[in-house]
Amino acid sequence: MKAMLLEQLGPIDRHATPLRLADWPDPVPHDDEVLIRVHACGVCHTELDEIEGRTAPSQLPMVLGHQVIGRVVAAGNRAHQWREGDRVGVAWIFSACGNCSYCLSDRENLCPEFLATGRDRFGGYALLMTARADYVYRIPDSLADVDAAPLLCAGAIGYRSLRLTNLTDGQNLGLTGFGASAHLVLKMARHRLPKTRIFVFARAEQERAFALDLGAVWAGHTSEPSPVKLDAIIDTTPAWTPVVEALKNLAPGGRLVVNAIRKEEADKPELLRIDYPAHLWLEKEIKSVANVTRRDVQEFLVLAAEMHIKPKTRTFPLADANQALVELKTQSIPGAKVLLVG
Repeated sequence: MKAMLLEQLGPIDRHATPLRLADWPDPVPHDDEVLIRVHACGVCHTELDEIEGRTAPSQLPMVLGHQVIGRVVAAGNRAHQWREGDRVGVAWIFSACGNCSYCLSDRENLCPEFLATGRDRFGGYALLMTARADYVYRIPDSLADVDAAPLLCAGAIGYRSLRLTNLTDGQNLGLTGFGASAHLVLKMARHRLPKTRIFVFARAEQERAFALDLGAVWAGHTSEPSPVKLDAIIDTTPAWTPVVEALKNLAPGGRLVVNAIRKEEADKPELLRIDYPAHLWLEKEIKSVANVTRRDVQEFLVLAAEMHIKPKTRTFPLADANQALVELKTQSIPGAKVLLVG
């Protein structure tokens, strides 16, 4: 089969080609796995973290990709819930142990044996892949392959972030950064919390205009104070400055949910300074988001079909995965990036 292989780590710039198109042996599913012919695979910021070493793969070479849509072509002896031809999705969580205190309390994302698709096991930048049968999701018929792929990460983790805010309808929500995940959160919040007002902080003028078009009541620069104090804010940026600024805009007892796998300015300690009275006093909270659970993905797919969510996408053939990654890194063209594979 054809696959895009990551063989060494390094920085991505406008001329980078970190992945190599290669012939690779067809995978064979274990008894508890299914073999999937990949149709589409979303390109995620986490792949930039893998390539540049912030979330390095557990082995090299590695096949990246954890927003996978395809069809089952074979099932192992203990994968009885799936049949040939079933349309399925695979997300970041490849597997967890199922027995630890985290797995038994609906927190499998914190399992010490957590394995990630495209980091610890080969992912969807290939014509075929295997996946654990009980970590595969049925894709609603109303979602096209290209539209469903970005939902498996940006959508699912946005759904988890919104859940972790503990907002009730009518409270004020802030979104810091307005990329793939945040714009889906805005749509979800308007659907689930119709009385909640949404305030968006973004550096780019086009992002602020997009937020207003989608129903935000206010959109300002990351450094601007919000016109009212906010009960919860979700941060989706790779920087520390928006975190510090967001804390200023929280109401007493408010919660900041940080939906990011890394903060690129960690080597600049002057940006990490949090002043207790200005930022944290009055029982404000900071809550990080770690990956997703199967429940998050399953519930969000149902919600996405109910809402008829259609993300803005830009497609690439598998062989052009490097171009998609560079565009993602440079943010030169908006929209979720999706590889057309099969």
